[in-house]
Amino acid sequence: MKHYSVLKNELIDSLNIKDDGVYVDATVGYAGDAQEILKRIKRGYLFAFDQDPVAISYATVALEKIGDNFKIFMTNFSQMKEMLEKEDINSVDGIIFDLGFSSPQIDDEARGFSFMHDGPLDMRMSKQGKSAKDIIDNYDEEKLKKIFWQYGEEKMSNVIAKKIVSEKKNITSTLKLVEVIKSATGANYFYKHHPERKIFQALRIEVNDELKVLERVLPEAIKLLKKGGRLSVITFHSLEDRIVKNIFRKYSEVDPVVKGMIDIPEEYKPLIKIINKKPILPSKRELEENSRSASAKLRVIERI
Repeated sequence: MKHYSVLKNELIDSLNIKDDGVYVDATVGYAGDAQEILKRIKRGYLFAFDQDPVAISYATVALEKIGDNFKIFMTNFSQMKEMLEKEDINSVDGIIFDLGFSSPQIDDEARGFSFMHDGPLDMRMSKQGKSAKDIIDNYDEEKLKKIFWQYGEEKMSNVIAKKIVSEKKNITSTLKLVEVIKSATGANYFYKHHPERKIFQALRIEVNDELKVLERVLPEAIKLLKKGGRLSVITFHSLEDRIVKNIFRKYSEVDPVVKGMIDIPEEYKPLIKIINKKPILPSKRELEENSRSASAKLRVIERI
């Protein structure tokens, strides 16, 4: 099963890994990054999270070839704080979030993530809860338009939503949905790429509640870090990157409530420093090897 870890070297280097450190991979996937961490922490421990049972099975086998000093939780990283507390872990040396979907997940027609292959309208990471088909069947035009605009930043959200509602009985697979989106947009000059790309992104975010979870968990992750601990996040679209950038900025500045005070109380001081003011991008070589890395951005902070 081929999987390419985007910005892997840059991500691993950003952590300043210690041999006896405790690290968290919030999105273990097919363990491309986790394997590199585990190789470097012979006296440490790795905790990992994922909600995809197929990915967890693969990752477990891959990591067991390196060591037994790891544990994978089959749950969304939204449960990070609670699950670590159950293991008596209240602080860690480093955390990574690789928010992209792995190649095996995208390329598996049965998962319904890709607009390039025909498959069921699923898109569920955990294989539980509401699917993309449920959204197509049950959301009204206004609700569809809202998610297409908010999560896809799609200029033609209204006409696409209207067309989907009128054709929903015929939308039985991913490629049927693609046909409907294309018929709604026509040969519109807005599009340099596939018009369905943004709609699939919006549906996937809605199905998995991705952005709301990220907004809630990032501050918790920051507070889990030991002094000098690093948090590194790879994003793949502007909505994710904006959330990460804004949260990092907030926690790296003095709380506006006490700005100007000579003696700033401890609880209002910055918690982190930003390591890279501008995001780290894939190298030319990586882009040549894996075109899917083109939109990736890596941002890194350190607890102070």
